[in-house]
Amino acid sequence: MQDASIVSYAFKASLIGAAHRFELTDAGLSWHLAGRSGVWPYPDIAAIRLSYRPVSMQAHRFRADLRHAGGRRLIILSTSWQTAALMAPQDKDYRGFIKGLHERMAKAGSRAELSGGLGRNAYAAGVALLVVVATLMAGLLVRALATGEFAGALFLVGFAALFGWQVGGFIRRNRPLAYTFTRIPDNLLP
Repeated sequence: MQDASIVSYAFKASLIGAAHRFELTDAGLSWHLAGRSGVWPYPDIAAIRLSYRPVSMQAHRFRADLRHAGGRRLIILSTSWQTAALMAPQDKDYRGFIKGLHERMAKAGSRAELSGGLGRNAYAAGVALLVVVATLMAGLLVRALATGEFAGALFLVGFAALFGWQVGGFIRRNRPLAYTFTRIPDNLLP
């Protein structure tokens, strides 16, 4: 019989291999992956970084990077591989597990560094790249309109809209931030 206070979460990070399993127990975060296992007491978790990480097979994917005080790392994803062409979202279970982890860490008196989004340097590089691409696209649009290539201009407008929606959403959600145990950023959870 399983203890009622244990909260479990599992996902397959790749198509082959066993699932990565995690449990929130009274002793701490219990993990089982790739033939290894362990328990991290909640106060020993030094940092959590939440981020939005879409991939081609799953545009709505979230990630939690956990760092132990000893330097080890764990990654928890909100999706699980099902078949060669299907990655299934586990939004409700992932959200509940991440919120439960934060609650237990707070209750244990954790002093973990809680951050969200990309690192500041990666975010700045992403914004700079977005500005460069937008400037180049605007230049191409002006040239297409000046030369009467209205089909090309229409294509550029459509491409810019799609690019802005995809990349803009990624940049907006992954703005670097710090948060607290009681105020987990909703845009970094499914």
